[in-house]
Amino acid sequence: MPNLTIAVLGANGYAKDIGKPGTSSDITFFNLKKGEDTVTIIEPTRYPERLAPLYYAVAMSTAALLIVDAITAEFGEMVVMLDAQKITRGYIVLRNYLDISQIAPLLKGTAVEGYSVIEDNPIAIREQLLADAQSLTYENATGTSGVVSVDHAFNVKGIGTVVLGGVESGTVRQHDTLTAYPGELTAQVRSIQKHDDDVTEAYESDRVGLALKNISAEVLERGMVLTNGPGIKVSDRLEGAAHIVKYWPEPLKEGMVVHIGYWMQYINGRIVSVESKDDWHVPTVVIELEREMAYIPGNTAVIHYLDGGRLRVAGTIDL
Repeated sequence: MPNLTIAVLGANGYAKDIGKPGTSSDITFFNLKKGEDTVTIIEPTRYPERLAPLYYAVAMSTAALLIVDAITAEFGEMVVMLDAQKITRGYIVLRNYLDISQIAPLLKGTAVEGYSVIEDNPIAIREQLLADAQSLTYENATGTSGVVSVDHAFNVKGIGTVVLGGVESGTVRQHDTLTAYPGELTAQVRSIQKHDDDVTEAYESDRVGLALKNISAEVLERGMVLTNGPGIKVSDRLEGAAHIVKYWPEPLKEGMVVHIGYWMQYINGRIVSVESKDDWHVPTVVIELEREMAYIPGNTAVIHYLDGGRLRVAGTIDL
């Protein structure tokens, strides 16, 4: 069965009553399993003091659970992030006597507009998420190149190099030879685990642990991409149409230092060119990155501006 990955936003620690705690850093994973139905829950532990954890949690997810205690700048930023990454499937829990009518105008026209309002009941939420996982089906599960985005890498005694990550597309199989980008190092898949179960294949949406040979954990880091096929482009220069969020106060400018988020990559860059025609919300921009980024052409990345004050999610760029 496919794995459901969901970001729980707005109340750090809420997920501990839904799933079993797992790996924790600036983001914390919780795991939920019943039979073949599996759910990966991610909380942005270091948000709101840092924006990157919010980005990572949403980037890895296909759904969201938004806990709303008050209408704050952080609430608005979370909605904008979910909209930028097109997370259209999700739930809202309202607390402190908030009513949906109070936040509905802020959600209109965003990906969050269609979220269902549910009761603040972790036990019921747990059952709902398992039911959601049961309803999922793999799409294009076989016959396409696999891409895994790495979020953790480490050595395990007796096993060797292990990476944790998500299958972004295609299929990854035991004994596959994978290329790691940026850098073009190669490794072979010794074994695959999904929610502590050994498997021989993993597909898009799966949360995986890969035991690798012929590569050291020291050369792997969050954001690197492992793939068994072509299609990945690597560049330290991005040029494309940007789509600036409607709440952003002013046009992008040359010289602005931004952070580009794509999969688990979060890379510092500088805008070197901005060309706008009739609408400054859709300029063509050129961004030079401090290091190379691996991506699939035709996708989009998120533009973050950390000096943006109460809103730090500026928009997206077409790759």
